[in-house]
Amino acid sequence: MIMDRTYCLAFDCPDKVGIVARVSGIFADHGGWIAEASHHSDEESRRFFSRILIRADSVPFDYEALKRKILPLAEELQMNWRLVDSHRRKRVVLMCSRGSHCMTDLLDRWKSGDLHCDIACVISNHEDMRGLADWFDIPFHYVPIEKHNKAEGFDRTEALIDEYQADCIVLARYMQILPQNLCERYRHKVINIHHSFLPSFIGAKPYHQASRRGVKLIGATCHYVTEDLDEGPIIDQDVVRVSHQQNVDDLVRLGKDVEKTVLARGLRSHLEDRVLVYGNKTVVF
Repeated sequence: MIMDRTYCLAFDCPDKVGIVARVSGIFADHGGWIAEASHHSDEESRRFFSRILIRADSVPFDYEALKRKILPLAEELQMNWRLVDSHRRKRVVLMCSRGSHCMTDLLDRWKSGDLHCDIACVISNHEDMRGLADWFDIPFHYVPIEKHNKAEGFDRTEALIDEYQADCIVLARYMQILPQNLCERYRHKVINIHHSFLPSFIGAKPYHQASRRGVKLIGATCHYVTEDLDEGPIIDQDVVRVSHQQNVDDLVRLGKDVEKTVLARGLRSHLEDRVLVYGNKTVVF
């Protein structure tokens, strides 16, 4: 967990010689202390990816002034970039249905300080998780998604997300498919956990699909939601080994542990601005 105030610069741009020197020079010229630096040069796309963490107390100007210092070079290098102040905690909206394991794990990690964010509210299409949200003193909103009138429910959901000024939406086993307009509006801000090692076994009941195939590994995938079901950029994945001795119930039980761990890791990477998206791929520092 980041304790001291930092500024995080995350960017990608066309690759060429001298990018690291030019960017780090902005900070070095003003006595800036680089606490962490990660770089990746992608041969296929010919793009350069970087995440640089600067101690805020080491530079002689504030966040807005630092942005102005970076802007001319960002334009010259054709950067896709963001500068993030660690003192501005991201506001997260959790969405769930009836399964509690992912939401319980995230709320516990948040309460213990393991996730550096504010949980703004919980939105669910069932009442089951109200007591859990109340226990953590988090506002809970029941928004049913009626089979023959889903638009009304999703309009209410979108209004709540706006009301709570969400920076990030986490689908903690929310068992509804988001409409296209929500996927587009919050592109690369909606994080989902799929209980399958994508791209295998997309859609419903992946453990049943895996059992019928006699797989030896099951897993979970944390990814950004797009309008294409279960095909968004992947943030994190993990697996657990199984055998012919495990039935579907065993796979579900084992899979739950993987799901909550992968979702928490993926969310933490997002909160710490470690994820850079290009096309349908990610670089995770």
